[in-house]
Amino acid sequence: MSNQITFKTSLYGLIRLMRPKQWVKNTFVFAPLIFSGLFTNITSVLETFLAAIFFCIASSAIYIINDFTDIEYDRKHPVKSKKRPLASGQVSKSQATVLLIILCSILFSGYFIQPSVILIITGYLLLNLAYTFVLKHQPVIDIFSIAIGFVLRVYAGAMSLSISVSSWMFVTTLCLALFLAAVKRRQELVENGKESRKVLEHYSASLIDRYAEMSATGALLFYSLFVMTTQPDMILTIPFVIFGLFRYWLIVESTGEGESPTDALFSDWQLLFTTIIWAIVCIWMLMPGGV
Repeated sequence: MSNQITFKTSLYGLIRLMRPKQWVKNTFVFAPLIFSGLFTNITSVLETFLAAIFFCIASSAIYIINDFTDIEYDRKHPVKSKKRPLASGQVSKSQATVLLIILCSILFSGYFIQPSVILIITGYLLLNLAYTFVLKHQPVIDIFSIAIGFVLRVYAGAMSLSISVSSWMFVTTLCLALFLAAVKRRQELVENGKESRKVLEHYSASLIDRYAEMSATGALLFYSLFVMTTQPDMILTIPFVIFGLFRYWLIVESTGEGESPTDALFSDWQLLFTTIIWAIVCIWMLMPGGV
């Protein structure tokens, strides 16, 4: 009986180590599928879904590496020492290593299925390794490193469909990702202080607020220009984007959830509902022959 409990505890810990809740970030992979109008093609949907799975596996591998790197710091942290499976002892280093090897093996096998997608994911992995050991300590570069990860997700989605990413999609995604990354740094600074992360010594709350405001404005501006110049029927989606940005900022200010965009999304029904409705309206407007 005790062996069964231990096995279940370890299995649960391994799942938590992969942080499946954070996989929602990989929905960026589906952006090219939606905005290209190929979502009615079952083959295109399956290819994009497979690319998203590969990105989930890659991001989980990075989370494991990060937990290995930060294990001593996490053990001293009042919250992470209990929530992080490695730091809390729920998962052993050997178990985490085996899981990491399995995930990397799946990605290697994926090269024979979606080579162009795996090449982009390789770039994502290299970027995150560089971020873990070097780039996260460099002011401004650290924010752009986080943002580029989201842009690579969009490119992976495009490569799975063998289409190009439009200039509008690239710059809008970059600005939105910079906004999310800037808010993340802001909340780390406000909630935990400059001592919690070395790079925060170079930032102030007012400076990061200006970064976030500029990025949010850019995302809204470029998205609106894209809609009005290429998809005028989608003008109804602009109010949802504005409301989403306003609501997210409210959540950041009132609850401090901005350090994790995923937690902010799932903790607020209005933000989640707005995101879902926006996606539904986009699909409806872009449906071939629908509007």
